[in-house]
Amino acid sequence: MTVLLFDDPAIRPNLLPFTFTRPVAALRCGILTIAEKWQRRLGEETVGYLTEPYLQAKYPAGNTAGPALVINGAVCPDELLTRQVQALQPGEALYDDELLVAAHLADASQVAELIQEGFGKTHNVAEPVEVIKHPWHLFLRNGAEIRQDFALLTQGRQSQPVGDAHTIVYAPENIFIEEGVKIRAAILNAEDGPIYLGKNSQVHEGAIIKGPLALGEGAHINAGAKMRGDNTVGPHCKVGGEVGNSIFMGFSNKGHDGYVGNSVIGEWCNLGADTNTSNLKNNYAPVKIWSHAQNRFVNTGQQFCGLMMGDHSKCGINTMFNTGTVVGVAANIFGAGFPRQFIPSFSWGGASGFETFRLNKVAEVAERVMARRSLPYDEVEKAIMTKVFELTTKDRVWERATNLAAADDNATIEL
Repeated sequence: MTVLLFDDPAIRPNLLPFTFTRPVAALRCGILTIAEKWQRRLGEETVGYLTEPYLQAKYPAGNTAGPALVINGAVCPDELLTRQVQALQPGEALYDDELLVAAHLADASQVAELIQEGFGKTHNVAEPVEVIKHPWHLFLRNGAEIRQDFALLTQGRQSQPVGDAHTIVYAPENIFIEEGVKIRAAILNAEDGPIYLGKNSQVHEGAIIKGPLALGEGAHINAGAKMRGDNTVGPHCKVGGEVGNSIFMGFSNKGHDGYVGNSVIGEWCNLGADTNTSNLKNNYAPVKIWSHAQNRFVNTGQQFCGLMMGDHSKCGINTMFNTGTVVGVAANIFGAGFPRQFIPSFSWGGASGFETFRLNKVAEVAERVMARRSLPYDEVEKAIMTKVFELTTKDRVWERATNLAAADDNATIEL
């Protein structure tokens, strides 16, 4: 059966900047993305995405003709919820209060109309579902999702051995090692949660890893790193220094010393040496962060909240991020002092001020960075970045000021 994961219009805007460049279901929380969780639990080879038109070329819907299971892309599945979704008959839908969780459609081409008009028969979930509604929900939920994904991925399988006499292991029954993993003189402590080391990943000399931890395929934990628990290092990332309760989505680097805590880092990001994030205010008050949906700072209700960084953003050495900083897509941050707590997409600068990081320059950097992983910055990627640049113009307030000044100058000349 066709499985389609849809972006809930009431949720997607609240997950910006991460959903500027991906559907909600492509967010990583735990070992897997939300889409990968559903794919594995439902036993499907592929899933489709119902998302923004400018993202569909990269994240296609696939076959939308005929029957389909349509699932809210913000909902994290478990075994019970999966059984309820599989039990749905054509025309039936599953709700958690007013939240549409899933529906079985006889004709998926009518999905938009059916979601708006309602369904013939509805059911309520047996238990409240886990929904990723805000960016900070990703790191808050990460430890629990690592545990669930670990059980899903390793059930009935045999782990590869540690294979290094100088590596110290605690609770080896909670450690799973895929093929091609290389570990050298590290400490793996899975007493408080599982450790999953993905295919061809590497743990370098002197690294201290405390579970729960997920290390994606081809990813590296660098020498001397201190991974404090509830961490996800996505595929092909390289991470060093001290990290706690954070997610690196994939293809991103934090190669050197510095602290990142209670943070979410998108894809193709790079944090310069000795970059540090604050995750706790000096007065211990709840952290407020910028909401793209509400165009203002909102209260997370969390005492701990660090950095939310969108895809393709970079920062220079010794960058200091204040508590609850939000960085958009393709920003380049450098210089002394704390930059502002909301850094719009396509920003270039730091504490002393910002200008616009032009699309052609962004493309030059992206081409170089992605080529290092043998991936192209192709027309699909360029089209997404162009659209995001347009969507975020209003956030770059200095552009408005420049345009107004130019308009004043023109008016004076005309007089």
